[in-house]
Amino acid sequence: MTDMHSWPTPLPGHGAPANAWRRRGLWGMLVLVVVGLLATLVWLARSYEMEQTQRDLERDNSYAAQALRQRLARNLQDLHGLAATQTEAVGWTAAAGPMLGEHREWLRLQWRDPQLQLLAAADSPYYAPLPAPESDLPPNVDLGQACAQAAKTAGPVYAPSRFVPRPGGLGDEVMELCLPILHGTRLLGYLVAAHTLEGVLAQLPTQLTRGQSVSLTELDGTRLAVQGAPRRGTRVFVAQQVLDLPGAPMVLRLEGARQLPDVFPNVLTALVTGLSIALVTVLVLLARDFRRRQAAEAELAQALSFRKAMEDSLVTGLRARDLQGRITYVNPAFCAMVGYEPHELIGRGAPMPYWPPEHAHEYGERQVQRLAGQAPGRDGFESVFLRKDGTRFPVLIFEAPLIAAVGKQTGWMSAVMDMTALRRAEELSRASQERLQASARLATVGEMASLMSHELNQPLAVISSYATGSLNLLQGGPAAGADAAMLHDVRTALTRIADQAGRAGKVIHSVRDLVRQRSTARQAVAPRELVDTVLPLVQLQARKLDALLQVDVPPTLPAVWCEPTMIEQVLINLARNGLQAMDQGAAARVLRLRARAVPDGEPPSAVEFSVADTGCGIADDVAEQLFTPFFTTKDEGMGLGLSLCRTVVEQHGGKLLHAPQSPRGTVFSFLLPLARG
Repeated sequence: MTDMHSWPTPLPGHGAPANAWRRRGLWGMLVLVVVGLLATLVWLARSYEMEQTQRDLERDNSYAAQALRQRLARNLQDLHGLAATQTEAVGWTAAAGPMLGEHREWLRLQWRDPQLQLLAAADSPYYAPLPAPESDLPPNVDLGQACAQAAKTAGPVYAPSRFVPRPGGLGDEVMELCLPILHGTRLLGYLVAAHTLEGVLAQLPTQLTRGQSVSLTELDGTRLAVQGAPRRGTRVFVAQQVLDLPGAPMVLRLEGARQLPDVFPNVLTALVTGLSIALVTVLVLLARDFRRRQAAEAELAQALSFRKAMEDSLVTGLRARDLQGRITYVNPAFCAMVGYEPHELIGRGAPMPYWPPEHAHEYGERQVQRLAGQAPGRDGFESVFLRKDGTRFPVLIFEAPLIAAVGKQTGWMSAVMDMTALRRAEELSRASQERLQASARLATVGEMASLMSHELNQPLAVISSYATGSLNLLQGGPAAGADAAMLHDVRTALTRIADQAGRAGKVIHSVRDLVRQRSTARQAVAPRELVDTVLPLVQLQARKLDALLQVDVPPTLPAVWCEPTMIEQVLINLARNGLQAMDQGAAARVLRLRARAVPDGEPPSAVEFSVADTGCGIADDVAEQLFTPFFTTKDEGMGLGLSLCRTVVEQHGGKLLHAPQSPRGTVFSFLLPLARG
């Protein structure tokens, strides 16, 4: 027995008692969690019932607001019908009476002119009459402002409500509606309807005012009219909605008292339902979250692959750098451009391996300015890069700040374009342009030769004619008493030969200046002097063709600013063409040279020269190509005369025109500017 008492006894606080305390703590925590969960479920159920009660009240309030809006809209339709059908005061008053009987919310209807002077009025039979309309003139300020606003907007406007006192200390809250009466855009007057707010609320369905109150209040909460009364309860629920009436917005307030929801009968239902819903919800949320996660991962993988494919297919190099200037990203196009692999570039800072050594310092300073934000953003600049094989190539760089999703700048993004192909295309284009210019110069030389040969035909023909005449005079021998006359004729012919030879030289110089696109020596010349210079040549050809020459050039015309030789050549070409046109079977051959001031009044702005013939005219198909170089209807013509004439006139700032002449023939005309000073 003594041996049994020699076994040691366990110390307090060790072994099983410690585990028991731990288990009790865990169970206590579990009980607290369950109690908290139950309390939460009960609170949620009670809150749900209260929210449902509030939702029902708000639904009633929305229905009441909709009913009021519909009622006011029907009122507007009736007022529009009254304004449209009645235009006389007697008929208007007779029609307004029955309408007031149908609308219990109206106290009075008034018809006013555009100056708000009363034309007719009618009072409701259901209410004590308001003060006489005459005492309400001029109308109150609120109504006047509402009518002015209605006239501007061409629509109805409500005036703010006002309290109208009644006998016995009572009164009505009255709100007036001003409706403009329009005929097109012309204002004919106004239709004013005075509403009682209590009457407006009385039009609501009775189920909305049974056991709850409906009121209209100002935006600041001032109560204007009330209909119905709430039941007695432990809590009052309120729902409000704004009635946005034009000119006078109001708040429709619905108040209803409800008993607080019971708690204990709903605990078990709330507990079971809550736990079931919670379990199902957790499972549904887990499944939905898993599907969303899978969809997000698939979309992310697709977006990454699409972005990589897009970046790999770009021909423009992309390069990203951080705020310290180190490269953080390059696309394959940039690597192919400089000849380096991505791992050789990412993480590198200045100097970059693709910088030419002689420009490394300059590029480094530019990068420092860029990183410091001193360089302009999003502007392209040209530079030169060095490939890994040592070849240099021009590039165009566009650089912009790299903004992260949080709106913070994390670096710089660059787009690099290889300009080698563009530079090569520019060189080819420049070479082609030089070749085209050389070809144009050769063509100009040919055109100059053609023009000179064409223009020299006339003075050389005149020289030949005068020379032949002089030889005939000399070979015929002098007749008795005719020595002086013959010598005078020979002297005159030789003088004309010298003048035409000088003219041929002037033609050569003028055509050469024309081909070189160089301005010729212009001077102030009288129109009569220009015509007198070419008149001998024109008369000579007119006599050959047996044509009558008429000259209408007043000597008082102001001088024009032109190059005389070229303008004289234009007149000769036009006169010669007119004579040749009349040589083709014209009955009456009359060539008229005319000059007149344009406009005919004072002071003139230009002088118009015209050459009119009585030939067969110009056909439509010929008129389309009349000024085309080398186009001609003559067997021996070169097709350069009219083209040259148009070029000369356009160089003088004018335009060569042609028009048919009545009864037959053609008129060519052009303008020359006046000489200033």
